[in-house]
Amino acid sequence: MMQRTVPEGRPANGGRKVAARNREALVAAAREIYAEQGLDAPLSAIARRAGVGQGVLYRHFPERADMATAVLEENVRQVEQAAEAVPLDGVLGVLTWHLTESAAFIGLLHADGAGGRSHAYARVLSGRVERALRRRLPDGHRLAGGDDLMLAIAMVSGAVTGADRRERERRAATAWRLLGVEVGPVRPFEG
Repeated sequence: MMQRTVPEGRPANGGRKVAARNREALVAAAREIYAEQGLDAPLSAIARRAGVGQGVLYRHFPERADMATAVLEENVRQVEQAAEAVPLDGVLGVLTWHLTESAAFIGLLHADGAGGRSHAYARVLSGRVERALRRRLPDGHRLAGGDDLMLAIAMVSGAVTGADRRERERRAATAWRLLGVEVGPVRPFEG
């Protein structure tokens, strides 16, 4: 069997494992950069934070929108995973963490009236969040009726403003409390 040689001083290509690790690092870096600078942040800042070159970023995310979509998908996936593993207050804590981290996630959850392909996709993601949360709602819960769940989330997300994460989190907690809803620790889901 022929063994591949690599020029001295240059690491061997790690293949799919490295590609998956790079993609993960890019999504995590994008979440942080978007939280700090907004969705118009330079993609070069995301690549730098992830510790990869811009070529790697563009291989994974050829269009700017692809990067934002990947972050939103990850947010939704975490909410869905939390809904499978923890009680409602914990799921709401994960949801609140994403609300305080991502203005784009807030926009996603409000995607109901606009048209276009990206808005249709946002409605699909928003529907996934709603279904995940509804699976955890006990019978008779104050948010179980009609549009109450998504309306409460819209109200909380409207309150999530502030210059820094701590202020946004404080305002979200206050909004949930005023709605009479218990929320667990505000943190990402690490399951």
